[in-house]
Order: sequence, then structure tokens, then C-alpha cells
Amino acid sequence: MNASSPPLEALRSAFEAWAGHAPDTLVRAPGRVNLVGEHTDYNDGFCLPVAIDRWTWVALRLRADRTVRVRALDLGLPDDGFSLDTPLQPLPQPHWANYVRGVLHAIQSRGHALRGMDIAITGNVPQGAGLSSSASLEVALAEGVRRSHALPLSGHDLARIGQQAEHEFAGCRCGIMDQLCSALGEAGSALLLDTRSLAVQAYKMPAELAVVVIESRIQRGLVESAYNDRRRECEEATRALGLPSLREAQMADLTRLDGTLLRRARHVVSDSARAVQLATLLASGDLVAIGRLLREAHASQRDDFEISRPEMDALVTLCNDAIGPEGGARMTGGGFGGCVVALLPHARVPALQAALNAGYRAPNGELAVLHRCQPTAGAGLA
Repeated sequence: MNASSPPLEALRSAFEAWAGHAPDTLVRAPGRVNLVGEHTDYNDGFCLPVAIDRWTWVALRLRADRTVRVRALDLGLPDDGFSLDTPLQPLPQPHWANYVRGVLHAIQSRGHALRGMDIAITGNVPQGAGLSSSASLEVALAEGVRRSHALPLSGHDLARIGQQAEHEFAGCRCGIMDQLCSALGEAGSALLLDTRSLAVQAYKMPAELAVVVIESRIQRGLVESAYNDRRRECEEATRALGLPSLREAQMADLTRLDGTLLRRARHVVSDSARAVQLATLLASGDLVAIGRLLREAHASQRDDFEISRPEMDALVTLCNDAIGPEGGARMTGGGFGGCVVALLPHARVPALQAALNAGYRAPNGELAVLHRCQPTAGAGLA
């Protein structure tokens, strides 16, 4: 996961060698790491992600016909190709092609006429790691289509298009946090997202605070995991409370629930509140309070939402011990593996790296991979 962008000339050359002509549109969209507020977005709650300097790039050229050809440069798999005159449907395989087809279908469903295209895709957002490689792809492609076709689509529209592609073609009933952050990220800032109103407020990250992402090397896939089950349980809790969404629930309301539904709702309500609290703490620079809040967030994911696993719990504990009281770490993303996010003073990063090298191995024996990430801007020209 190299933070630097691939040379644009190399990307252009790869496209031209494949398509027989140069691209006329080059765009990119970032991945994201969520600082806190997990599984709150599809419950109309708050979350606090950061767009990071890991990207998906899309090279695109319009065609004179109605044919779409797509190459995933990093996968070594056969190209996808189809006609826009035929209604788009999800494919059983390859799964990556459904993100492309889903985005184009979502744009067409909004009444926008599309031309044929040659599309090449590359990127350095790790897949299956909880850093939103899929949302980065969806938003980058939607941005490329928007620019190449001069469509009147806003950043919020790009996010909705990506979410629709996930729901209808990728099979994951995700919220909209990932796509909103990829589309609307601001350099140097975290975004407090109100996923009910879709209001976005930027909060500057303290200069002394490093944003670190640790790849556990434990892969997870949201569609194959219990992500959709958790969403169903949240919907059951919402119905049991007689509310429009868990956004309206207060902790006192949860006494009407018990068992699994109580735990699921308690996580959502508390983690949504933690997102708002962390945004305020960023402005204050209180690293001890920030660390305490991140530890609470992980405990809630582990005990109430039950989306962690013992290997991830051990990794988070190792990170928190190495960081000390000023800052903290938690698992980030949909759950069941992926990455840990840590906020800590820059001076503590070497100690964290040393602790990982000495004390952690993934189940397959691999070392964890640590990355310092820069909060970056959202989708745009490459």
C-alpha cells in the first residue's frame, strides 16, 4: 500500500497499450479510515471518518458506440465488457465487475444517458482490510463518468450512486459513510457525518496527532460476513422500540430491550455519541480523553456488537499498551478482521512499530503492516 500515486504517464501508457488510444479523463478517489462511529451510518447516526492518501485511479475514454470495456489493471483477471443497450444485471463472477456495472446502472437510473467507454482501474487501497476499497472504486468511477459526460452530479450524488451500487449489485446493505467520505473528504480534517441529514462538518486534525493504520493481515469480506445480519438485528431493535431509527433512541429507551437486540442497540447509540464527542476532543487536543474514548469504542464493538475476533482484540491490546495513555487504538471498519486505527503522538509511532514487530503475527504468520496516513481531499482529477 504505497501512499504515493503511480506515475500518471505509466497509467496513461497502460491504458493506451490496452485500449489503443489515450484516456481523456483521469480521476481518483480516496479510501477512508473511520476514527469512531461503526455501524452507525445505516442507523441514521453520526460517524467520524478521515479520507486517507490511498487511492483508486480510473482512466476513461468515451467511445463512439454503446460498448463498455473495463480492465482491472491490478487483478490479472479477464476484462469485462457489455453493451449499454442491454439492461445491466449483477454477475455471479467476477465480483469486481459488479461495482462497475452497479455504478453505471445507478447513474442510468437517475435518467442520465451514457455513452460507451473504455475504463481502466488501478489503486493502492488494500482490499478486504476495512479501508473502503469498494467505495473508493465506486466514487472514482462515478467521478470519471460525471466529468467525461459533464453530468450535473454533486458529491452527495456520487455517494448515493456508490451506495446504490453496493446494495443492488454487490449485495452489501451498507450505509453511506464510506462513499460520503471518499467523495467529500477534506485535506487535514476528519469529517463528522450526520447520516440522517447527510450534513458534513470538517474538524481539523491536531498537528501533533499521527493517524496510523495497522493492517492485521486478517482478511474479511462484508458481504460474506455477518454485516447484513447486524443490520437486520438493528432493524429488529428499531421496530421493538417503535422508532423510525436508532438515531432517535436514548439509553433510557433501551431498557425495553434485552439480549442480543439490547447489545446491538447499545453499541449503535453509544458509538454515535462517541463520534460527536471525538470531534470535540480533536479540537481540544486532549490525547488522554481521545485514547480513553477509542478504547471504549473497541470494547463496544467486541462485547455489544460482537464484530471483533480474538486475534483483533489481542492486536488492539498490544497497540494500546505500546501507545500508552496519550492516544489509543481500536479495530476499524465493518469488523471480523481488517485494520486497526490508532491516534497517537508522532513521537510514539516508532515504539508502536517496534511492539508490532516483536509481539504480533497474523494467523498465517505475516507481520502487521503499519502506515502513517494523511487526511486528504475527496474525489477529483488525478
